[in-house]
Amino acid sequence: MPTPLDNAMRSKNAVLAFSGLVTAALVWSMWGGSIFPSQADPTGDPESWTREELRRWLAARNLHPHKRDTREQLLERVKANLR
Repeated sequence: MPTPLDNAMRSKNAVLAFSGLVTAALVWSMWGGSIFPSQADPTGDPESWTREELRRWLAARNLHPHKRDTREQLLERVKANLR
């Protein structure tokens, strides 16, 4: 007499679901969990950075730049947080 486990193992749906999970885990491990890697921090003098580079630098440090901040405000915050 077959058990519920035996019946589940004979089911094509269970085999396909398990295969899908294994494939998804393999793809995730191959891409390292980062499909779209973040851009590198800007380098050099902050005076020459663009507004977007200043915002990216602040955001990478969880300093939450506001979208309406001017370049001068962002530059002042970057300089205050540089070590």
